[in-house]
Amino acid sequence: MTRVLIDTDVILDFFFDREPFAENAAKIFSLCESEEIKGFITPVILSNVYYLLRQTAKQEKVIEKLKLLVSITEILIVDKNVIVQALNSNFKDFEDALQNYSAELNKEIDIILTRNTKDFKNSFLAVMTPDNYLKIKNTSSH
Repeated sequence: MTRVLIDTDVILDFFFDREPFAENAAKIFSLCESEEIKGFITPVILSNVYYLLRQTAKQEKVIEKLKLLVSITEILIVDKNVIVQALNSNFKDFEDALQNYSAELNKEIDIILTRNTKDFKNSFLAVMTPDNYLKIKNTSSH
């Protein structure tokens, strides 16, 4: 089973129904729900999504959405080792570095799914957009 870190932008595409990206984000979450892939997030992603959803929705609605997200994904650990790696990395964005190293140090993540692939150019993991991932997955499953 493919194990993927789902970046913040993909989650926000889904929750905010951002076109033209929402459909592929929904497909990724559907694959997680049906356990065809195993989706992962980090506490940082969860916190960021909470903050951004709270700009437009009531607390109860946001918590409901986060509970849904957590029910179909696993949460990676962000510990001192992850933070030290991120601080000493060549990543331009500290937050992206945290996501990357929590995935890399987990040793079981196959792919980072993000629309901002250039932000993860220093990753040792495969980095793909949801669109590209779904195209490859559909090609390999036929």
